[in-house]
Amino acid sequence: MNRNTDALHPYPTPPRSPFNGPTDADESSPIRVIASSRVIRAGQLTAGTIVVSNETGKITSVFDSVLPPSEFPAGTPYRDYSPHIILPGLVDAHVHLNEPGRTEWEGFYTGTQAAAFGGVTTVIDMPLNAIPPTTTVANLHEKIRAAQGKCWVDVGFYGGIIPGNENELQALVREGVRGFKGFLIDSGVEEFPAVHYSDIEKVFRELADEPTTVMFHAEMLPPIADSVGDDVQTSLPPLAPRGALNSYNTFLQSRPPAFECYAVEEILSLAHLAPKLPLHIVHLSAMEAIPLLRLARRQGINITAETCPHYLSLAAEQVRDGDTRHKCCPPIRSQRNQDVLWAELLEYANDGVIQTIVSDHSPCTPDLKLLPSHVPGHLAPSKNTVKTEVLDDETGDFFSAWGGISSVGLGLPILWTEMHRRGITTSTSDSPDRNVDAAIQNIVQWCCVNTAAQVGLEKQKGTIAVGFDADFCIFDDEAEWIVEPSTMLFRNKCSPYQGKTMKGMVTETWLRGRVVFVKNGPNDGFVNEKCSGQLLLEPRQKEMKRQKSWFAQWIGQAFGY
Repeated sequence: MNRNTDALHPYPTPPRSPFNGPTDADESSPIRVIASSRVIRAGQLTAGTIVVSNETGKITSVFDSVLPPSEFPAGTPYRDYSPHIILPGLVDAHVHLNEPGRTEWEGFYTGTQAAAFGGVTTVIDMPLNAIPPTTTVANLHEKIRAAQGKCWVDVGFYGGIIPGNENELQALVREGVRGFKGFLIDSGVEEFPAVHYSDIEKVFRELADEPTTVMFHAEMLPPIADSVGDDVQTSLPPLAPRGALNSYNTFLQSRPPAFECYAVEEILSLAHLAPKLPLHIVHLSAMEAIPLLRLARRQGINITAETCPHYLSLAAEQVRDGDTRHKCCPPIRSQRNQDVLWAELLEYANDGVIQTIVSDHSPCTPDLKLLPSHVPGHLAPSKNTVKTEVLDDETGDFFSAWGGISSVGLGLPILWTEMHRRGITTSTSDSPDRNVDAAIQNIVQWCCVNTAAQVGLEKQKGTIAVGFDADFCIFDDEAEWIVEPSTMLFRNKCSPYQGKTMKGMVTETWLRGRVVFVKNGPNDGFVNEKCSGQLLLEPRQKEMKRQKSWFAQWIGQAFGY
């Protein structure tokens, strides 16, 4: 079946960006050098100089000061970015690119352009919302074919967990998927059904000794009784709405925190089947689930969680009636809930359960958001569309609108803006830069180091160090700007962040030692003649445990060490 939907809808992939000139075309030198008075490396913000191999795109040397151009051979390309910050390229470990099959929602070309705009150099594509979903090796190969030559940044893939596909999972690991995701509640698309207790048992047994991570959308309908089977429990819809369908509070009450807690408890109850298998909760929203996860970690269960910029910057109290740009599942909750998420996030180094921040970019065409005409992003009916009472009734309906937030490439400024609002970056008289330094170091840990580790790329991505890919984000932490359609490079310009003022702007993005995006540059800032992103298909490797020498083992046995 031909799944090229570009011919079937008015959302074709944009034409290739033309070559942007000789800015980054000098190949005569074996190296190039960048420097700044502020570089994040080894968990610190310090002055630094970074040397990159033009042949491999890897970092070959890092120095703890700004070395002048005279320290390098004549003709070496050199750029000092002071006072802007050089960060590792961000790793967004939760993105829905939707190609093939729903390319009108998003695609590799536009989604990765949006990522590059925001300093994201690696995205990991979720297994659902494309058709077919990434639940078999054959489907993965179809997705790989669809991605060829369309990626502006590096792209990896997750596999999907659905009922009955457990026999595909080990093969998908061998094919290079970075992890797996399943739902414990309706996913919203029929080709990706939810898994139940018996399915998770099979998955855990199948993947118990594999080098992978198993992740769950942790919402689940409340159990009715122990004697009632999974089929009955999951046949019921989420809680029936009690109130106006265009009221955000009505929607919020239909997906209470208990849904997340039930799902977490279900997953934890099966963790003993695969004690070495890393488990992960995607887009954690409810603060009530945090104590459950903390207790599990104290008991030795290998589980972590992520959250998203929208849970950390948007609050239910602010959502206007009918503004379905804010609809996502699990939902954006109260301001108090947001405060607790931030408190837990800041404990990541002290065994906090939230270790990563990801976008969960889950776009759709504007018509599926059913926005009222006064909300930015509204898609006006075409001249040939007959206005009907049914359409009027659904306008602004939170229950009928697609659930998902569009934000890939906006995460860094969203977080930086919110940290400023909360005073996390506020300077003190005795240490004027200390809080700023700590704040940007935290973002790198959440969005670069930890996300790379989550998907098995900790030796290649997310860190500025010798041997790592030369992926960089040049960040102007003082710039202020307004989110407009021209700065939302994802395919459909429909996001709750439109019109908001942001602090902090990415000025350049480097991928494997080459500039791929320059703010305010020609051709929307994309400087290469063609997309240079690679598909990350190298299979994950098992961690080798360091064995004690025979002497150390003998001493331990003899003296009880």
